[in-house]
Amino acid sequence: MEIKRSGSRPSGKGPAEYFTGTVRIDPLSEPAEPARVSMALVTFEPGARTTWHTHPFGQTLIVTAGAGWVQRFDGERQDIHPGDVVYFEPNEKHWHGATATTAMSHIAVQEKLDGSPVTWMEPVANEQYNP
Repeated sequence: MEIKRSGSRPSGKGPAEYFTGTVRIDPLSEPAEPARVSMALVTFEPGARTTWHTHPFGQTLIVTAGAGWVQRFDGERQDIHPGDVVYFEPNEKHWHGATATTAMSHIAVQEKLDGSPVTWMEPVANEQYNP
């Protein structure tokens, strides 16, 4: 058994090549191989969002605070709120983030394939983010 104490690992900034706006990433769990699951608490400031991306085994988001938007490629943008659980299918191209006026936090759960849980793609255009 291992207990990771709150505050024992530093927060990280969402890299500009994968995020638009201000994003904080707090690691929750990333056990050593052969485990594949990783989890993080991700906080998006108003207007912040991911780039388009996919996950080899899918991704689950558990919204913990605020208001956000999610969208799969060629789909409608959807509202998300605390308590909502969003699942993206394996290799489903999507993005997620805060609304234009309200911050949003979620726990992201995904599995790694060959050491990577994500394939990052192009930025979400402003017209896609807030049509």
